[in-house]
Amino acid sequence: MSTAFISPLGSAEAPARGPFADAAAAAGAVTEVRDGWEVVTSFGDAAAERAACASSVGFADFSFLAKLELQAPAATLESAAGALELGSAERREGAWLCPVAPELRLELHPPAAAAARREQLEAAGVRTCDLTASLGAISVCGPRATETIARFSAIDTRPKSLPVSGFRPGSIARTPAYLLREDEERFLILFGAAYGAYFWETVATAAAGLGGRPVGLDALAAPSEVPHA
Repeated sequence: MSTAFISPLGSAEAPARGPFADAAAAAGAVTEVRDGWEVVTSFGDAAAERAACASSVGFADFSFLAKLELQAPAATLESAAGALELGSAERREGAWLCPVAPELRLELHPPAAAAARREQLEAAGVRTCDLTASLGAISVCGPRATETIARFSAIDTRPKSLPVSGFRPGSIARTPAYLLREDEERFLILFGAAYGAYFWETVATAAAGLGGRPVGLDALAAPSEVPHA
């Protein structure tokens, strides 16, 4: 098993690679290096990938997202990063702020923004830990995204239980993970990076059964969320 994803501090000469890199390459991924990360821009047919996201389901590797764990007394976290309600994440300035417990949060940032944010939090008395290498991330998008996730997750994804911006820990593919609903038809799954190959196979099998497929960033991502070339 490749361990190239262990370091998130890549460069143009030696880019960081997510835990899906080998599986994506085997599926025909076209890659670019952006902000020190090797990212998948397409699988050779951007039109088909956009069509899958519009009519069925597409899934993409978002492991390049910087994942910061914040630990501090609740009052300190609120002062440094604002108040959040458990179970509900908040989108701020291109980042997702996700409460795990009163004294524990995750923040998801574009890779270029992480260092400055970490310095800001540390200066405010918040202890931070960079979990970028420890957590993989996969985006699942499309009108059949909910149905796809239901095939391998114990988390209830119905809108009443998981509304937009809902954030839940739970069992996904029989492993501990987090699920974030970014909008009505788009979800982000965070999981232990060591399970990368397993998660790829699990999601790919579920999506294929519904007419879905892997997609690159050019078909799925909003510009503010992806690394820059």
